[in-house]
Amino acid sequence: MKNTQIKKVMFKHISFILIGVSLILTSCSQKATTSQIINFSPNGQGGDITQEIRTAIDNSSKTLHLHFAAGDYSFKPDFASDHYEAIINHDNGLKKIVFNIQDFDNVIIEGENADFYFHGQEMPFQFKRCKNVSVSGIRIHWDIPFLFAGKVVAVNKKEGWRDLKPVNPKGQWKISKGRLLWPNIDGFNFLQLGSTLAFTADTKRPVDGCVDHFTQETKVEKRPNGIVRIYEKMKVYPPVGSILNSKGDKANDRYAPAFRFCESSNINIKNVIVHHALGMGYLFEFCENITLDHSGVYLEKDSPEVVSSTADATHFANCKGQITMTHCRFENMLDDGTNVHGTYVSVNKKVDEHTLRVALMHQEQIGGTFAMPNDSIWFIHQPNPNRIKEIGKIKNISIINEKYQDITFYSPIPESIKAGDLLENKTWNPSLTIDHCIFRNNRARNIIIKTPKPILIEENELSSMMSTIMLRGESYYWFESGAVCDVMIRNNHITHSAYCAKPHAILYVTPRLGEHFNHHAYYDRNISFINNTIENFQPRIVWAYNVEGLTIKGNKITQTYETIPTQGDAAQYEIHDCKDIIIENNIYKGKRVKTLSIDDKSKQTLVIKNN
Repeated sequence: MKNTQIKKVMFKHISFILIGVSLILTSCSQKATTSQIINFSPNGQGGDITQEIRTAIDNSSKTLHLHFAAGDYSFKPDFASDHYEAIINHDNGLKKIVFNIQDFDNVIIEGENADFYFHGQEMPFQFKRCKNVSVSGIRIHWDIPFLFAGKVVAVNKKEGWRDLKPVNPKGQWKISKGRLLWPNIDGFNFLQLGSTLAFTADTKRPVDGCVDHFTQETKVEKRPNGIVRIYEKMKVYPPVGSILNSKGDKANDRYAPAFRFCESSNINIKNVIVHHALGMGYLFEFCENITLDHSGVYLEKDSPEVVSSTADATHFANCKGQITMTHCRFENMLDDGTNVHGTYVSVNKKVDEHTLRVALMHQEQIGGTFAMPNDSIWFIHQPNPNRIKEIGKIKNISIINEKYQDITFYSPIPESIKAGDLLENKTWNPSLTIDHCIFRNNRARNIIIKTPKPILIEENELSSMMSTIMLRGESYYWFESGAVCDVMIRNNHITHSAYCAKPHAILYVTPRLGEHFNHHAYYDRNISFINNTIENFQPRIVWAYNVEGLTIKGNKITQTYETIPTQGDAAQYEIHDCKDIIIENNIYKGKRVKTLSIDDKSKQTLVIKNN
């Protein structure tokens, strides 16, 4: 073959190779940037499409769009992803995750009223480092609930036992050697009945005057007609006819939320209902811009159970941007309807002029994230609980272990900072709007908030076992920051609240300050409680400590007589260590009660008129 022919053949081969490489690169580029809808059809209850879900996620890049037609879908833990996760306010450990979605630029999980049934110990959804996430049109169930609930049919205080008739035929339990074994799923059982609370059989709300307790049963017997007899000496026994619900021992009763979002942004959840969860309903950690619209956490219609999620319905830890919850419904969760907060870390020691060693303090925060490089940090220097003017900007974070980390700042650390002082992340704080939502029938508070950004709570239907709305930064125990600075609570309808055995209020503002902080300092600021309609049997409306700037105005308060108040001697307004309190144009209908309890310090700047 002549040289010219050889060159022509070689040129053709090289051209084909280059074209092939170009096609491969183009194909890869299209996979990374284009959206292909992956459709799923119902597989019915009892099956398992976990592997198909994993394959769909693994074969997608940057963009993921999963569509689920109407019907039932089942997921089991056998082929779920195994990941060790440190989940705030849950139990750290190895988790079985079905939808494990990480590092996507666009995510759409779309259902046409699809019902998802999970089985055993599973985390349904986890989103990490994702942008532009949309979840819609699905309902979350468990085939066998992680609860033990029974109607109280008899009580014997002298012998120390109570008889329960289990309410849910789907529940799995057995008695072996005097122990109650439940939920008896895939070899897992709780160690004890654990956290237990009584609910009314008709309204399915916690019993008036109740308090939850930790059950440590000494013996369990199977009695005739499906009755379970539980032996335990109690100070207060549940009323006969109530539904007693247990969620298990503390080491295992918060396995994982139904939805977990981490370091993700622009999240939109619409028409998504959590009927049961092995922890919180929705958890957001270090996320930005979140909307929950016409979604919720509540019991399935005609469910024999009295509990939906075993912890908070919604929880926002160290988020920023705008959080909006609108036209949502949150019922029968075993903790708060929502909790919005940051995190205080405690200074362990100064490492050098620029570096502090800090500790995450609560057991359910260790392993979590406190801050990121370039975040701005407030210093809290004891005994003053307020943020000092110096603001540090983080240069680097070195993780020592789940509890300790070294934080290096660009500028020298203020000389006043010492061991035991606190740091608060200034960068990660959200604005919050809650409107046209329903909160009721849950253990604990409806709404508990700690953020310095604007807060608006309006046009909601609220009813709570403890305080309806609580504003509470905590410099010890939970170490949840921080002080509020701009709060508007208006035009809400509040009924049957603060009915547990412990003292609470409709609005309770009470910082939890450690022993080395000044307990008389102002902490929260600029709170307005305006034009709300309140119908309640407990007298206490507002209970405030350490507030500078609180307006209570135009509220219509009607005393009801549906039950006997447990705090009958409390004043409507109790004010301690406060400044610039205004109480005006409020209307009260009912029997005469004590109106105001106020200390001398707060009285100096009090304005009270036209009530």
